[in-house]
Amino acid sequence: MSSLIPKGVFSCPEDDQRIRAAWQHFLRSADLPGDVAVRPPVDQSWRRCLDSRVDPGLRQAPEPLTEAQLQALRDRYRRLLDASAPVMAMAHELMAQTGNIMLLADSEGMVIEAGGDYAARDRAERIHLMPGSPWDERLCGTNAIGTALLLGQPVQIHAAEHFCEGIKHWTCSATVIRDPRDGHVLGALDVSGESRSFSRHSLALAVTTAQRIESALARHEMASRYRLLELSVEQLAAQRDEGLLLFDPHGFLVRSNLHGPAALAARGIDLELRGNTRLPALALGLEGRPSGPLPGWLPVDWLQPVQSRGEVLGTLLRIPLPSRPARSLAAPHPRKSVPGEREAGFARLVGNSAAMAAALRKAQQLAGCNVPVLLHGETGVGKEAFAQGIHYSGVGREGPFVAINCGSLSRELLASELFGYAEGAFTGARRGGMKGKIEAAHGGTLFLDEIGEMPLDLQSHLLRALEEGEIYRLGECAPRRVEFRLVAATHRDLREEVAQRRFRQDLFYRVAVTSIRIPPLRERRDDIPLLAGHILRRQAERHGRALPELDPEALQALMAHDWPGNVRELHNVLEGMLLLGGCRLSRDDLPDELRPSAWAETGGVEGQLEEAEREVIRQAVERSRVNLTQAARALGIAKSTLYLRLRKYGMFRTAEAGGRLRLD
Repeated sequence: MSSLIPKGVFSCPEDDQRIRAAWQHFLRSADLPGDVAVRPPVDQSWRRCLDSRVDPGLRQAPEPLTEAQLQALRDRYRRLLDASAPVMAMAHELMAQTGNIMLLADSEGMVIEAGGDYAARDRAERIHLMPGSPWDERLCGTNAIGTALLLGQPVQIHAAEHFCEGIKHWTCSATVIRDPRDGHVLGALDVSGESRSFSRHSLALAVTTAQRIESALARHEMASRYRLLELSVEQLAAQRDEGLLLFDPHGFLVRSNLHGPAALAARGIDLELRGNTRLPALALGLEGRPSGPLPGWLPVDWLQPVQSRGEVLGTLLRIPLPSRPARSLAAPHPRKSVPGEREAGFARLVGNSAAMAAALRKAQQLAGCNVPVLLHGETGVGKEAFAQGIHYSGVGREGPFVAINCGSLSRELLASELFGYAEGAFTGARRGGMKGKIEAAHGGTLFLDEIGEMPLDLQSHLLRALEEGEIYRLGECAPRRVEFRLVAATHRDLREEVAQRRFRQDLFYRVAVTSIRIPPLRERRDDIPLLAGHILRRQAERHGRALPELDPEALQALMAHDWPGNVRELHNVLEGMLLLGGCRLSRDDLPDELRPSAWAETGGVEGQLEEAEREVIRQAVERSRVNLTQAARALGIAKSTLYLRLRKYGMFRTAEAGGRLRLD
């Protein structure tokens, strides 16, 4: 733990009286006496406070914001608040009756959340150490929140080390919280209490808690990027003569298509396509629109929002290529079709692991039976590939395979896409009407991806099509006969959806006649080498590239990754490596999030927080002479909770025996 905290940041409570005398001397002479050593961070902070004319007699922070102002601020920092919610909730239990509180501040030092000991929170409010109050060093003098933000590192400020008189009976430990994308400071995490509650472990707790919040931010960011990529992957992969750049809600570049660099160069736009590239103008405001003025080279009609269910998740930047022969900026070799790509059926599914073999075996058995099949699996596991395997190896292989994602369309658009419409059914309806996906699947297979997202009122119409074998186009009175095989897929627990009345029970029993669970990639890591070779061969042929060699260290990194986006994520990573790498793909060709050093700290953060909790419990038990009733009371938790913690950390048996507590 000490390696995480720079030297010289810990306070020395035994020097409190000498430091108070030095502070008084400093106020009189603007210099420190030669016989008193004040820690460099405190010395430098006092001098900044004097230069900024901070009032040393200040008794409290400025007046807090109003409730409306605080709520507006919290809305701006919703991402940080959501990531910190679990640890702030834990603070209430961990710090109960300890005299300490935990505070979350924004990048300007404004407190936006608080938790911990309720009595200590009441006392903290007397100095406005509470949500809505600013603790910038220029306003409140030397203090852990403001000074940590200014220095960008952990800081502990104890008692007399504070610059202002009214805060000198408090001890505070704080560190900054950094954005995992680019390292800029998002805010600060502080542990504070009155000076008698001083503990060096408070700073360790602040550091590990801040790192846990950073880990939560990183996980959320990765999940958001995968969702954004999933919604945009078809457009990025399409062969269009335009550059496409995909940006996340914060204006960071997520992905470019093949024409992106050429389109930028052709128009003289100086923009590097790297993982940390950012266009601040494309950061989305609360209403889901770009929040800043656009650069002069960027017309607004080049921007297309990427949204799902009314929520804007990012921005697709379309850069038209200047007029020139389309072939000049095309890929070196056009894509070649893979012989028997569809006819091969299950041959497209790669994997020898037990879990994958079991899923494939069941799918092959069901392919020859004309019954509905429900595929369960996370995003990106290959549900559509399984559906195609069932179709092209099954009874309706000669008919069409028609797919639609029920979660990517609005209710009205999904209804028209599924059932079609008659001419004049609504304003803008196509002349002659339109055949729906169900009708188009006649004689073949209809694949309904994310069927759990289908609105309830449309579910009843789908049920009729399954039970009666007929549909009505929108605006028509005469039914149309349809015969098709249904393969549905979902990542949701449809039984739970039925229990919550979000999915019709009768439809559930129709679509889930048989079901197959497709294992996520993390449960079949042994398949990754085989999958990687298969994907690289197909993509090399598609893009007209020589098949590269995959370095063992790069393969090891691929196998160590958890793959929240599953096979789709692996496919995207390998395609990007092939397009940007050489004849040998190494660790350097991996995207930033997969490089072993990129998220090395995140795996141990929760363990560090548990280590801090374990140390607090150890001290409490030792102070109580292994009297667990007294220890639980001191910790502010139930005795039963303390038993659970002791058992969790392997301390239970020693404590019960009445001997001195030892940590294995």
